Amino acid sequence: MGNVFGRKSRPSRVTDQDKAILQLKQQRDKLKQYQKRITSQLEKERLLAKQLLKDGKKEKALLLLKKKRYQDQLLDKTGNQLSNLERMVQDIEFMQIEMKVIEGLKVGNDCLKSMHEIMSIEDVERILDETQESIEYQRQIDEMLAGALTQEDEDAVLAELESITQGDDVALPEVPTEPIPEVPEAEPERREAKNKPDREMLAA
Repeated sequence: MGNVFGRKSRPSRVTDQDKAILQLKQQRDKLKQYQKRITSQLEKERLLAKQLLKDGKKEKALLLLKKKRYQDQLLDKTGNQLSNLERMVQDIEFMQIEMKVIEGLKVGNDCLKSMHEIMSIEDVERILDETQESIEYQRQIDEMLAGALTQEDEDAVLAELESITQGDDVALPEVPTEPIPEVPEAEPERREAKNKPDREMLAA
């Protein structure tokens, strides 16, 4: 219960301008209804005056036409009032649009001001100067590296690059061209003496 009574009501989104437009439109609708009713009544009175003339009642027909003339003038005034109301409604609605545009411009202007406070012109100039210095420093390094290598070094670098690209960077040993020396065969007695202990061991 306490939460219900203690809850703050949300602010209404209906502005004074909205209320004024609503009232003006209501008055306009009432005038249109009145205008429609009078127009219908005038048409009936015109037909009635015509019938009175046929019946020979000229005086009554004349009086009815005078009344109709007065109501015609009222109808004209009603039309002018309708035009004024509609123009006023349009002016207020257009003013609301202008106010929203101005509010949007104000928000954008405040945003730009806050951004300018975060980064001043001096900060931008400092960053640009530092960037230019970095570019100049890199250019000087490139020039130094380019001047340190001779034409022979450049050719060697290009040759190494081509070798790496083709996959020929593995150096293989050269094949010897001299003949391999032959090993002399052992004499028969030496071979027999060498094999004799082996046979004795096998017999034992």
